[in-house]
Amino acid sequence: MSKFIEVAKIEELKDGITKAVIAEGREILLARVGDKYYAVDNLCPHMKGDLSQGKLEGTVVTCPVHGSRFDISNGQVVRWLKGGLMSKLGSALKMSRALTVYNVKVEDGKVLVEF
Repeated sequence: MSKFIEVAKIEELKDGITKAVIAEGREILLARVGDKYYAVDNLCPHMKGDLSQGKLEGTVVTCPVHGSRFDISNGQVVRWLKGGLMSKLGSALKMSRALTVYNVKVEDGKVLVEF
């Protein structure tokens, strides 16, 4: 059975800001874009880069380790690694994988994530 767990207060997340939290034993990336809140896996599926340390542009976050880009609104891969030799080697070793997306709701000034 799923349940919503409080992971942050809304004042902790400014527009365009990300934050890593641990909830239900998982490392989650929280982000606010405009009036919408998002929650996805925080670790890049390629080399486990900390996505909360990456750059957020709109709903796209870039991994600070290898430059993979993910849309946090749906978890889909926008770009799997940067171009060049590293990209070719990395792609050969690991297939691209989307991020797990978690349902988010806001109630009484609290950001809640469904697990």
